[in-house]
Amino acid sequence: MAKNEQASGLRGWMRGEGRSLLLMLVLLTVARTSFANHYVVPSGSMEHTLMPGDRVAVDMSAYGLRIPFTETTLLARGEPQRGDVVVFKSPTDGTRLIKRVVAIGGDRVSVIDGHLAIDGAPMASASEPLVERFGAHRALLNLDAGGGPDVLDAIIPPGQVLVMGDHRGNSQDGRYFGLVPAKSLYAKALGVYWRSGEGPVWKSL
Repeated sequence: MAKNEQASGLRGWMRGEGRSLLLMLVLLTVARTSFANHYVVPSGSMEHTLMPGDRVAVDMSAYGLRIPFTETTLLARGEPQRGDVVVFKSPTDGTRLIKRVVAIGGDRVSVIDGHLAIDGAPMASASEPLVERFGAHRALLNLDAGGGPDVLDAIIPPGQVLVMGDHRGNSQDGRYFGLVPAKSLYAKALGVYWRSGEGPVWKSL
């Protein structure tokens, strides 16, 4: 085939199938960065809720529709709530982390021996001291490594959240690196869809 025929064929492909393929790849990229994605849990900091190796479905637009790869919000959808399990970048080194939002702007927070209290009210009951309840969310704590650092009567400023792991003594969380801007939470975890040793599952978060 002559070079001019090859060039003509390539231009035709780019105008037809190539353009469609390129558009599909762009849309898939936008969808993954703006709507839905997944996250593989790297550590045990969220046990017993999440186990190492769990594959978690996440909603990238739960707190707003953003321009891909930025924190610029095009359309606000909601605010993080206590109990949400969220994905964000560590303020210290940019590593992707998954933790639970335990306090939001305006809350007065105490954490003693791993047990959380908001505005003086314990999140766990005396009958179930290892179960913290945040409305519809339920966190089963793991205190086999202790409770981690205590927090005494800290007030969370507006626009900030405190995140912690459910495995309180084995979690490098907001008690170490500080508060996280709510706008930096780029995904909300919906549920575990794959667990090592079990295969396909669905465990809502």
